[in-house]
Amino acid sequence: MPRPALPLKALAATLLLLAARPATAQARHEYLLDTNWKFSKGDVAGAQNPAFKDAKWQTVRVPHDWAIAGPFDGNNDLQAVKIEQNNEAKATLKAGRTGGLPFIGTGWYRRRLAVPQFGAGQRAVLLFDGAMSNAHVFVNGKEVGFWPYGYNSFSFDITSFLNPGGDNVLAVRLQNQPETSRWYPGAGLYRNVHLIVTDDVHIPVWGTYLATPEITASFAKVKLRTTVATPTGAYQPLRLDTEIRDAAGQVVATTSTPLAATDGLEFEQNLVVPQPKLWAPETPVLYTASSKLYAGDALKDAYTTRFGIRSFKFEAGKGFSLNGQPRKFKGVCNHHDLGPLGAAINTAALRRQLTLLKDMGCDAVRTSHNMPAPELVSLCDEMGFMLMVEAFDEWKSPKVKNGYSQYFDEWSERDIVNMVHRDRNHPSVVMWSIGNEVPDQSTPGGNKIAKRLQDICHREDPTRLVMAGMDRFDDDLKNNFASVLDVPGFNYKPHRYAEAFGKLPQGFLFGSETASTVSSRGVYKFPVVKGKDKKYDDQQSSSYDLEACNWSQTPDEEFVAQDDLPYVMGEFVWTGFDYLGEPTPYDEKWPSHSSMFGMLDLATMPKDRFYLYRARWNTAAATLHLLPHWTWPGREGQPTPVFCYTSYPSAELFVNGQSQGRQTKGPSDQPQTRYRLMWNDVKYAPGALKVVAYDAQGKAVAEETVRTAGKPDHIRLVADRTALAADGQDLAYVTARVEDAQGNLCPAAATELKFAVSGAGTFRAVGNGDPTNLESFQKPQMKAFSGQVMAIVQASNKAGALRLKATGAGLKSDEIELKTSTAAQ
Repeated sequence: MPRPALPLKALAATLLLLAARPATAQARHEYLLDTNWKFSKGDVAGAQNPAFKDAKWQTVRVPHDWAIAGPFDGNNDLQAVKIEQNNEAKATLKAGRTGGLPFIGTGWYRRRLAVPQFGAGQRAVLLFDGAMSNAHVFVNGKEVGFWPYGYNSFSFDITSFLNPGGDNVLAVRLQNQPETSRWYPGAGLYRNVHLIVTDDVHIPVWGTYLATPEITASFAKVKLRTTVATPTGAYQPLRLDTEIRDAAGQVVATTSTPLAATDGLEFEQNLVVPQPKLWAPETPVLYTASSKLYAGDALKDAYTTRFGIRSFKFEAGKGFSLNGQPRKFKGVCNHHDLGPLGAAINTAALRRQLTLLKDMGCDAVRTSHNMPAPELVSLCDEMGFMLMVEAFDEWKSPKVKNGYSQYFDEWSERDIVNMVHRDRNHPSVVMWSIGNEVPDQSTPGGNKIAKRLQDICHREDPTRLVMAGMDRFDDDLKNNFASVLDVPGFNYKPHRYAEAFGKLPQGFLFGSETASTVSSRGVYKFPVVKGKDKKYDDQQSSSYDLEACNWSQTPDEEFVAQDDLPYVMGEFVWTGFDYLGEPTPYDEKWPSHSSMFGMLDLATMPKDRFYLYRARWNTAAATLHLLPHWTWPGREGQPTPVFCYTSYPSAELFVNGQSQGRQTKGPSDQPQTRYRLMWNDVKYAPGALKVVAYDAQGKAVAEETVRTAGKPDHIRLVADRTALAADGQDLAYVTARVEDAQGNLCPAAATELKFAVSGAGTFRAVGNGDPTNLESFQKPQMKAFSGQVMAIVQASNKAGALRLKATGAGLKSDEIELKTSTAAQ
């Protein structure tokens, strides 16, 4: 007998917007609901009603983070908490734990909704890529659905709520409770909102599932399952025509499959792609599968799924391989905020982050500790990053008072299903993560919860393995928590990898969260001594990269385990970028309000540690980097250690032409001397610090010089891009450097710089990377930190020239011009 269709509302609530772009067809119309939104902070009675007067509300563009404008305040989400990982004996007040920004409270969004293509025989679905949080969605005054988890994507069928051909009003109520997070979550409609109108016979959102079960050099088999939704009882013969195109747009495979009224509501198609080009981080080749759904000769729907052809394995004793080639993850963990932009998603900002990580040699990202924006997943497909997509930071046992644990029992399966359905067609996704450092590791039933969540992932996607980030090592082994997982991931346990390998059945493991070294860009502390949980009066940490938390390590300690243990499959470093909140080790100190874990700071400027990892990870380019800066008035004659992060095996250091000796990396009992070149007894003298690098044959091949800076003289602007798309969203990041008359960076400069934008663009945000800075990201001015400020400018919708000018008291100004064009889109 025919398999009945799921009710449309239930189907829409459990399936999500496909990350692929729907093909253009009269049967399907997709609208991005980004403009003409009205917003009000605070709860407002009757705001869901169509007749409500919102003229005095703020007009905003979505994605929108209502909290990023500030102001910063230590009383915002002040948490009295005992952090177990810090070995705290009692709860203390944590002022900056979630960033000190005003995200708590209720916010309303309203928008007029014109649906010109909607009529009889059609369906309409609202798709939210994410809404922070506890989203109540109303259409024409009636609630169409609720979704609590702010990081997940969700959809609602609104067909029965619309006025066909008439005016419609969409309203969304969001509420963020205090103590819901351990970091800055953002607030509002911070990801995109879509409206999709289709025929009532259609492919629902997230209605395709594609896999490549067999790959050889001469062919690749592609298996495509496509779900079809029809009106209840209106079964009819259907046909699905699918073609696969390569990256050049050439058709490489086609098939046509009939579906009789008695066949149920799922097509299964098998296609063969000849001479496939494989997806990998080094070669991110993408294909598209375009499907057209017909009833007779009538086109009912058209849908495009972008995918890649690749295979991967996890094998006992061998670890991870991609396309038959063994490799170790060179990964980072990242939170979702975009620094000065807040949580509001922006593709250009994500692309900048990934471009910087790619230059560092990074090839993998863990979406800590939640589902990412779909734009990030698509960019990882395009740019070549492997993804570990993560679901939760909490299960049943809470970490914070009002966290996800309150929803876990009712919502965890739905949230996992949405996560998997949304991202399972992406070649970048190689692993699912069901949790991070959940306290349930230590409960008797924790392994059963892990098994349940893992089984849901397997049910919805049998092609990928599942992990959880574990930090309670003894409990994980004793309670069989680690043994039930497909992939054991350990956080900050390099010294116990060998023990885990000997006791667990999988035959492989990896560092799911590593290092957590802390540093402030351009800040150096003396004397230079390795230590944990070190604190200073200025609430900064030293960029000699020898300071970690009492539960973490320096990078080099993890490097040793990665290099010496073949069954360790790589690492995901905490973190790629600094993020708002979690200001360890100054959790109890205000105004510290952002992390210092990143290889790049909150404004996306590289720290010294960026180059330590680049020297190790980027095998396609040479790295030679000196630290610290060489401007130390008052330290004349005092020991001032010099470190060199380089991909070369040895180097010689010179101070004002005098050799300080030659250092060589090599096996050592001290991890630092194995991976860094260090001159610990250098006496500071103003002038020139030069390093000459030698290759394996002893030939001098590269050099770098750092000079003592003079008096600040001028500003120099350096843009990461000179051509932008005139789309109203594209961004350029412009570094403003305070330099002396000879062009040397003045590392102690703290002058306030002011920015003015004219022409085809606007000022968007500003940041300096100082984790204690309370200046607004939204005002076009900020004090330099370690001599630099980052200004972010945004293109308008009109082509032309965007001009940015920077000024500062006592400094010569600078101005640059960027081109914006429709061709750049």
